[in-house]
Amino acid sequence: MKRAMLVRELEDDIVQCRTCAHMCTIRPGKRGICGVHENRDGVLMSLVYGRAIALNVDPIEKKPLFHFHPGTGAFSLATVGCNFHCYNCQNADISQMPRESGRIEGRQILPEHIVDLADRQHCKTIAYTYTEPAVFFDYAYDTAKRAHDRGLKNIFVTNGYLSEEALDVIKPFLDGANVDLKSFRDGAYTSVCGARLQPVLDSIIRMKHAGIWVEVTTLLIPGFNDSEDEIRDIACFILDCDPGIPWHISRFHPTYRMTDRPSTPVDTVRRACEIGLAEGLRYVYAGNIPGDEKENTICYRCGKRIITRHGFTVGNNLLTEGCCPACGAEIDGIWK
Repeated sequence: MKRAMLVRELEDDIVQCRTCAHMCTIRPGKRGICGVHENRDGVLMSLVYGRAIALNVDPIEKKPLFHFHPGTGAFSLATVGCNFHCYNCQNADISQMPRESGRIEGRQILPEHIVDLADRQHCKTIAYTYTEPAVFFDYAYDTAKRAHDRGLKNIFVTNGYLSEEALDVIKPFLDGANVDLKSFRDGAYTSVCGARLQPVLDSIIRMKHAGIWVEVTTLLIPGFNDSEDEIRDIACFILDCDPGIPWHISRFHPTYRMTDRPSTPVDTVRRACEIGLAEGLRYVYAGNIPGDEKENTICYRCGKRIITRHGFTVGNNLLTEGCCPACGAEIDGIWK
């Protein structure tokens, strides 16, 4: 355990956690929405500091990040807990463990040891992923600082519900992020995730302004967020932020508490990709459809296929110093 760094002390030993946009007010002996920040006699403690539930080397494409050192390995770290309770969570066994059973599990491994392991595995990045980095923010922060000292990059795979204060603290050490934009309707966020839309949008904007490389993922769920109007709204928001932000539109499969609807038709995902491109986005990808043509990176200017992918595997990469070899267009991303 470790004392949480982002906290406001109130009267009667009550504290306000300021790590994520929930801004939980927590009484002594109680925990926040995430289930891993606990008020112990007026001191807010992170119950997951140094307790990793998952450590893996993944392709960076799995995050998914397609424009950030493609074809390299990302040393991936998670603890239990999440500040959302999404009905379709694919990692619910670890993300919802503290909420559903009160348990805090994970093996002890300190930040310096994580950096050593990542270096030993020849990874270019450390990814804070699987669950939500905001809930193990202090652990991620200490690890990220050490990683930068060793020349490693740091990426968050996040629901975007970080507080502005937390983002200001981590931004000197955060190089990239994939933000999950689940819907463009506030009611959908409230009913399915237990959160609000605006803080997610704010995080995407702030990350871009801070110079953090951003990619966005939307899991397209039948009857939830797959209308053409909503797809177009998301595309227009991303376009207003930056037309060079890659948008990953992924196919849904029934899981956890959302088994009442079918998998997303492949044609629906492809149609959503077409809408994103028609609105002016430069890079729109189909996810969870291995082998689909829309997994590849296409030059937005001349249409040449630049990077070929199959699932998480990169085939040909024809980039020339970050540019299209055919027309010379600069392809947005972190390539070197």
